[in-house]
Amino acid sequence: MKKVVFILGLCLVASVSFGQKKAVSEALKLATVQKNYAEARAKIKGAFENPETKDDAKTWYTAGQIENAQFDGENTKQMLGQKPDEAAMYNALYNIYPYFQKAYELEQIPDKKGKVSTKLTKDMKPILKANLPYYINGGAYFFDQKDYKKSFEFFDQYVKISDGDIMKFGVKAGEVQPVDSNYLYANYYAAIASSTLEDHSLAIEAMKRASKLDFKQNEMFQYLSEEYKNQGDTANFENTLSEGLAIFPKEPYYLLNLIGIYINSERHDKALNYISTAIQNDPNNAQLYDVAGRIYETSFKDYAKAEEYFKKSLELDPENAEVLSNLGRVYYNQGVAQLNEANEISDVNKYNEEKEKAKDLLKKSLPYFEKAFKNNPDASDNKIALRNIYYHLDMGDKYDEMDKIINGGSN
Repeated sequence: MKKVVFILGLCLVASVSFGQKKAVSEALKLATVQKNYAEARAKIKGAFENPETKDDAKTWYTAGQIENAQFDGENTKQMLGQKPDEAAMYNALYNIYPYFQKAYELEQIPDKKGKVSTKLTKDMKPILKANLPYYINGGAYFFDQKDYKKSFEFFDQYVKISDGDIMKFGVKAGEVQPVDSNYLYANYYAAIASSTLEDHSLAIEAMKRASKLDFKQNEMFQYLSEEYKNQGDTANFENTLSEGLAIFPKEPYYLLNLIGIYINSERHDKALNYISTAIQNDPNNAQLYDVAGRIYETSFKDYAKAEEYFKKSLELDPENAEVLSNLGRVYYNQGVAQLNEANEISDVNKYNEEKEKAKDLLKKSLPYFEKAFKNNPDASDNKIALRNIYYHLDMGDKYDEMDKIINGGSN
């Protein structure tokens, strides 16, 4: 009697297992024959949850086939000139790979004899390969819909499929696969889409990946640099700028940003070295000479060098109010320092002699400040400097006029 019960128990277990495997086959038929994708998904979901089928590679492979069936159905409409449901088509396309990848992983588990099957992998690879170009289309579709998260996911999935184990199946060790243009586009546009998202770590990874490819590489290094900058990651910002500069030595973006970093971190010698390189690359850039002049003036107190660079900047951009003010300031500060020294001298003759030297420097600064004021009458530093110069040069009318402007009168 006990033996009969035991046999009946075995039959019951077998029938449940068979029932679930049958459900997998029915799910595929629902999708491929009846085109009832919703019911097919519901049926395969039950197989995911059943212990007899959830770890069966065929279950997950079938789930991917269901998604592929809907994608193929909508895509066929498109090829026949009919209007497909694009959202449903692309969402089905996106769902294929996660199921196929899970099927591949399960198929890699050796059976009781230690053997690994490749049957499903052989079937999945051509499907993924045929579908690959449509991930580019899907990314573009969702980008146009302003759904940048989904757009990123499609471009990113193209890359992951291309680099994944299924696509590498059958490729000989050491065999280099050619990089096609779609692969380059997918990496690039994944990075572009990621730049619109709030997930900075995701954006950085996408940009780093794209920056390694020889396609719009200069642009991608700049995107990556800005991402680090916006995150306040100064170390990686500087490192990425340096890496970009090594590849694109004449790109002003890297040079100017590195110069700014070195100035702000008071590495002035390094800043000047990079400015010299930048000037060699772009000798007609007035801004570079101006920046060099300011470093010599403020950091090294080398007024002669500062004067030299400010003058060169003005040769290239003679109406630039800021550079005019900078050159005027070089003379003005030296004049004020000379006056302060003169005031410490008790000998009248020596005092007058030093005072005249100070006035000469103030006279030298005057035309630059006057022109700077004319070109930019709102800059308060220019107005204050002019009032002080007029005072020390005994230009009473000019002093009164400027004093009135500073204190709220018209100019």
